Amino acid sequence: MRQEIESYVRSLGLDAYLVGGAVRDELLGLESKDADFLVPGVDTEQLRAALAPHGRVDDLVVAGRLVGIRLRPGDRKIGALTPAGIEFAPPRAERSTGPGRHDFEIVADPSLSVEDDMRRRDFTVNAMARRLETGEIVDPVGGRADLEARILRTVSPQSFREDPLRLIRALRFVSQLGFEPDTTLLAQMRENAAGVEFVSGERIGGGLAADGMGELSKLLLGTQPAKALRIARATGVLAQLIPEFGACDEGLCGHIFKVVQETADAGDDLAVRLATLFHDVGKPIDRDPLGHARVAAEIADKTLLRLRYPTRLSRRVVAIVREHPFRAEDLPRTPRDVRRFLAQHGDELAFDLVAHRRADLRAKDKDATPVEELGAALRREQANPHRLGDLAIDGTDLIELGFRPGPALGRALEALLAEVVDEPKLNTRDELLARAKGLL
Repeated sequence: MRQEIESYVRSLGLDAYLVGGAVRDELLGLESKDADFLVPGVDTEQLRAALAPHGRVDDLVVAGRLVGIRLRPGDRKIGALTPAGIEFAPPRAERSTGPGRHDFEIVADPSLSVEDDMRRRDFTVNAMARRLETGEIVDPVGGRADLEARILRTVSPQSFREDPLRLIRALRFVSQLGFEPDTTLLAQMRENAAGVEFVSGERIGGGLAADGMGELSKLLLGTQPAKALRIARATGVLAQLIPEFGACDEGLCGHIFKVVQETADAGDDLAVRLATLFHDVGKPIDRDPLGHARVAAEIADKTLLRLRYPTRLSRRVVAIVREHPFRAEDLPRTPRDVRRFLAQHGDELAFDLVAHRRADLRAKDKDATPVEELGAALRREQANPHRLGDLAIDGTDLIELGFRPGPALGRALEALLAEVVDEPKLNTRDELLARAKGLL
């Protein structure tokens, strides 16, 4: 797909360079969703004028700053390949506007070279460009060597001060790409950890990126989240991001990180991974199993709201955290108990709890077979009625029978569902209507 996009960009008559993560991933042999282009020798207005004949042109604004131009191609085929548009930028520099750490502006400067633009980027592995016309790699700060060594270094000692989100991006690269931070970078992270509080929640969690995910989500969805979280704790970034982790000792944090890693190894989705991150963070406040789950759920709810996660995802995470404590001996074993478990929690949460519990047991080096057997039993029993919508009758039928709309009708449906969950063969229209008459 990117070859088609590059061919299209070459056809626009621009001396464009592919930059950033796309070059990094290409050299790593990875597929990349990024396709950002640098066009030297122009300023923003000149770039806008050059692109305008080829489609709709919008300003590209990040964190309140104009950083480039987004082209939404008039070519239908390319437009379908790039629904979010194609991003172009002139060479840019950051210029101070005052004494504060955030007193700077990003300025397009056509006199800057491609090398100059690379030197203002975050990490050396992202500070490479490939000229579309010739295939030449521009690498002024040794990014290719660091890439081959899997070393993560900042381009500048000011990198984290310029944009504190880079602190979490560095951790994401540890988890997602297996990079090893060098000692200087770790020292820079410790020095600048407090800067996390200045980053908007959308950029950390909820996501302003084209894929709708922020840096924390990408970190958790990587293959080595535990390693990244250990570094986050050691550098102080984690406590700045989620202050309640400041009260967790090394043993508790170590367990939490292991559980998160187990969810990654199992390929669990983002909701389960987020839930494992929060599931025991309430223990320093309340050691009671039910109490710590309630506290952790409140912390998760508050944090996910601050980080602007979607409401549906947040509710799912909070439900997992709140309901996660149950002992192995409390696991449902009979088909009836399994159906009751489904009816009590709903399908999605039931399977989420199984995924979480399996990860928790494995993190403790305990046998997860009973939980895995529960998962298999849940899949078998899903075909049997366990939701109100599965009943052979509904509220309209009960109203025709003489019930009035209101709480009593709802209680009658719940009572009928409980009977059907215990004995699925009762789920026939005649049988349920006969039983409903006895509830009038």
